Amino acid sequence: MSGLKLFHTTDSGVTEVAPRLAEVEAKVQGLVEAHMETVLGARFLATEYCTGPVHRGRIDSLGLDENGSPVIVEYKRGVDAGVINQGLYYLSWLMDHRAEFEHLVRDRLGATAASQVLWNGPRLICVAGDFTRYDVHAVREHRRSIDLVRYRLFGSDLLGLETVASASGGTQATRRSRRRAVARAAAHGGSMAELASAVDEALLGLGDSVNRVERKQYWAYQRLRNFACLCPPQRSKLLVYLKVDPQDVDLIPGFTRDVSGLGHHGTGNLEVQLRTARDVERAQDLFRASYAAA
Repeated sequence: MSGLKLFHTTDSGVTEVAPRLAEVEAKVQGLVEAHMETVLGARFLATEYCTGPVHRGRIDSLGLDENGSPVIVEYKRGVDAGVINQGLYYLSWLMDHRAEFEHLVRDRLGATAASQVLWNGPRLICVAGDFTRYDVHAVREHRRSIDLVRYRLFGSDLLGLETVASASGGTQATRRSRRRAVARAAAHGGSMAELASAVDEALLGLGDSVNRVERKQYWAYQRLRNFACLCPPQRSKLLVYLKVDPQDVDLIPGFTRDVSGLGHHGTGNLEVQLRTARDVERAQDLFRASYAAA
């Protein structure tokens, strides 16, 4: 990956593990599809999905992410100027074939998952050996949710992924989304509205690649995967769920709680309870840890 060096350490010294590209594109595709939920936060649905006699194409991978958004994944072994346009072509097909996609979800994941497909933000993830500056610029100009992910193989059993660029579908839409979120919070009282706004700002401010996805039950903050989920305000507190292992945290009653195995909206096993601006400050290290792990 760009600028990253990996070393194997022993008592006698260190040896650099040289990065390399896959011999064939199918090698990368197979690795990602076999572990899609772990590496991309999406459940695998289909490989080489045929788009029919009119579009005459094959989508490399189809998935459904943690928030119910459809995911198209396209792979290239090295640099390919056409990967984004190819993916956008398939996104257009997907939006015109919603019933077909929901039928696929029903077959693979069940009726409940099919009924919760979120169509306001289908995602395109391009996984390639590298991207040009024109690719990065194009992502920021398109009003689609697009992630550019650079891969490298290290040694015989290591896969590295790096998000090069990410867009959630347009700055104006994001701003409108934030205003709606704060307005809904305001309905629960001024103090909770201010607290929700502070949490929103803190989570979005963790990096340029943070996108927010609004569901009725929660707001998800994601890189490639969710790293935080903010639930609508309760009377006196906000609940945030993080992708942090509760066993790695000194749990504090009334502030942090292990919800592993407990049903709740959103994703993450660490529940953080926020009541004041000071609580938001206390939670910053946990926010950063979850972001880094995503």
